[in-house]
Amino acid sequence: MHAEWLLPSLALLPVLLAGACLALRSPRAVALACAAGTPAAALLAAAAAGLTLRHGPLSGGAGWFRLDALSALHMLVMAMVFAAAGIGGFAYLRHEIAGGHLPLKLARRYGSLWFGSFAAMLLVLISNNLGLLWVGIEASTLLTAFLICIHAAPAALEAMWKYLLMCSVGVALAFTGTLLIAASAAPAGLHGAEVMLWTNLRGAAAQLHPPLIKAGFIFLAAGYGVKAGLAPMHNWLPDAHSQAPGPVSAVFSGFLLNAALYGILRCLPLAEAATGNTGWGGGILALFGLLSIAVAAALIVSQQDIKRLLAYSSVEHIGVMALGFGLGGAGAIAALFHMCCHSAAKTIAFCCAGRLGQIFGTNDMQHMGRLPAVSPWLGAGLLTALLTLIGAAPLALFISEFLVLKAAVDHGRLAAAGILLAGLAVVFIALLRRMISMAWDTTADLPPRQRAHWTEILVIAASLAVLLALGIYWPPPLARILSDAAAILEGAP
Repeated sequence: MHAEWLLPSLALLPVLLAGACLALRSPRAVALACAAGTPAAALLAAAAAGLTLRHGPLSGGAGWFRLDALSALHMLVMAMVFAAAGIGGFAYLRHEIAGGHLPLKLARRYGSLWFGSFAAMLLVLISNNLGLLWVGIEASTLLTAFLICIHAAPAALEAMWKYLLMCSVGVALAFTGTLLIAASAAPAGLHGAEVMLWTNLRGAAAQLHPPLIKAGFIFLAAGYGVKAGLAPMHNWLPDAHSQAPGPVSAVFSGFLLNAALYGILRCLPLAEAATGNTGWGGGILALFGLLSIAVAAALIVSQQDIKRLLAYSSVEHIGVMALGFGLGGAGAIAALFHMCCHSAAKTIAFCCAGRLGQIFGTNDMQHMGRLPAVSPWLGAGLLTALLTLIGAAPLALFISEFLVLKAAVDHGRLAAAGILLAGLAVVFIALLRRMISMAWDTTADLPPRQRAHWTEILVIAASLAVLLALGIYWPPPLARILSDAAAILEGAP
């Protein structure tokens, strides 16, 4: 379906909201704008994704913009994450404002960067031009960096600097990879701007120059892998997640990592077709995935800070996704389902952890005990999200992890299955031990009991209900969407 201006116009509302935040006259108005404007922008994005999934790919902007099943699924996840973090983060911002930690100048900066990040990630998903996709990821890096240090504490500034330094190197590598992939199109007779269009490259994938496409994919996987948090390029992630405000951490883990991984996935079918569908590109992704699972399992055991713990959990889950995508077939379907459920669970976890950190005055888990007694909804939300993240049945991530494991066994990758199973077991034990301590530890000094805001209750209840339901039943429309998105990774138009 041709929609010349529909796709680029999707970014117009968040851009306007970003500008509006700079003109608002009170911090509370900015908080309300984030809580109300984010779901509105997310609803428009979800509507475009739904239109794509119902009627087929949308295109526009002289072929520079395109939305297909793969990007539409990612857009639905992005809309869910931003809407939940925007609504659920209202109480977080309100507490910051009440404590005098978010004056008008900082609130305006927060709101404009928040909506600017939304627009940049939309650009990533609607780009049919690989160069434009790179611009979106670079823009999201610059915008989110300043959200990390919205409070200019030394630790936050250090985290921002590490994030900027590492991700800038990463996007430079990805830029090199993008140029190499464009250069690989010379044998196919593509010239000028058309060598950057993904649809043109996909149509001529069998004619791409194999050595150049291999080199380009390696640079892309390493470059965007930094932003995705794949080991061993993950070092920025724990610092950034632990220092960013709760809603920002939710967006980081819930979708920013997915957006970078999406950049790799877009070029995976090109690399596979150019190399004779030998599984070469998938093998690289699977290797990064296994390394991420092993590194996260080794480091998560010693974490004391709840947000750093959740950050290393993100490294593990991105590794599970990369492994599934690397295996292909049923593994790719499982990885896409895992992405959806991980984003929902991690959004709840970071929103609840951020608010509980405000209530306790620390993110140190040794000083955070009897969470359900301190705040029933926030405590139950965090603990249930952690249960989901460790793959407890019957919650949704149990199903996706089992399906990735099954795909590894079915493909005869028994060593990969063993590493995955061992990593999941270590993470399960480590997080379960922390959960038990935070739920029933009576040695910690308890702050006064606090009720959750109704926006937090809404997000927690809705998200946990979905995660439980998807662990029991896959609706046929969801199965079709996952299959259509996975087919693109296998080379389908």
